[in-house]
Amino acid sequence: MNRWWRGLAVAAGLLLVAGCGLESGGAVPLRVGPGSIGPVPELEGARIIVGSKDFTEQNILGYLIEFAMSAAGAEVRDLTNIQGSNSLRDAQLHGQIDVAYDYTGTGWINYLGKETPIPDEVGQFEAVRAADLAAHGMVWTAMAPMNNTYALVTSSRTAEETGVRTLSDYAALIAKDPAAAATCVGTEFNVRQDGFPGLARKYNIDTGKVRKQIVQDAVVYQATADAKQCRFGSVAATDGRIPALNLVLLQDDQGFFPKYNAALVMRKSFADAHPQVATVLAPISQRLTNEEITELNRQVDVEGREPAEVARDWMVAQGFVTAR
Repeated sequence: MNRWWRGLAVAAGLLLVAGCGLESGGAVPLRVGPGSIGPVPELEGARIIVGSKDFTEQNILGYLIEFAMSAAGAEVRDLTNIQGSNSLRDAQLHGQIDVAYDYTGTGWINYLGKETPIPDEVGQFEAVRAADLAAHGMVWTAMAPMNNTYALVTSSRTAEETGVRTLSDYAALIAKDPAAAATCVGTEFNVRQDGFPGLARKYNIDTGKVRKQIVQDAVVYQATADAKQCRFGSVAATDGRIPALNLVLLQDDQGFFPKYNAALVMRKSFADAHPQVATVLAPISQRLTNEEITELNRQVDVEGREPAEVARDWMVAQGFVTAR
């Protein structure tokens, strides 16, 4: 994020916001050659605009699409790092972005306005796929195993001291000793119905007893690891700082948190015109497990590497593309 191409990408992104919205995007930041993904005649010279939201994992996922499409011969434009889910969604609906990875839970709850998530991953994917196609002409395909849902974490030391391993254990600790369960939560998690309010209802937590501090998401990880400001914290389950700081994910033993599997999203008109896009990207999705994406996130958020470099190197290591 601190190298010259991210600076150019951000600057380009600012210039691309016009009265009518986003425009053509910038160039793919790194060059790649063919690997197991080679030139696809139907995609040769096809103009494809790739988008993502503005956080580490989304930037990585966007670059995976870009490198794959480049190796397939498409003319790819980069519109990664768009601020927020709703902005990305609007850009897709209005044809300013052709393809992006998004999350099934986001589609179901945020875009479609559903209040009750589907409890299993495949069922949630199939539900959002059918509903979004019918309502908005959007195609969801190639769901990945990775599930970037919300979660609560604690430090390994706190887990040992308190015996808390599940969210039911956490709720019991709040009831018994609220001070021992001091919790840092991000601003969105604090108010979202798939965040703390819904969690409290599901696990019968007396919100009046909760020692809760609202902080920026980035602060939660170190604060929870230090166990001074708070002993538990809200996180995204695939964040690379979880293993780096030796944090322990609490088991959602009553199945509250929705599934947030990553999947490709395209307008139906684009998907119909370029069916090869999903075919090329499906093998990439299949390899995106929680372990894989967490490690890629760690390389960016802990080691300070560029998302584009991390994505390119993973694609090369998997044999999808070659470096140039």
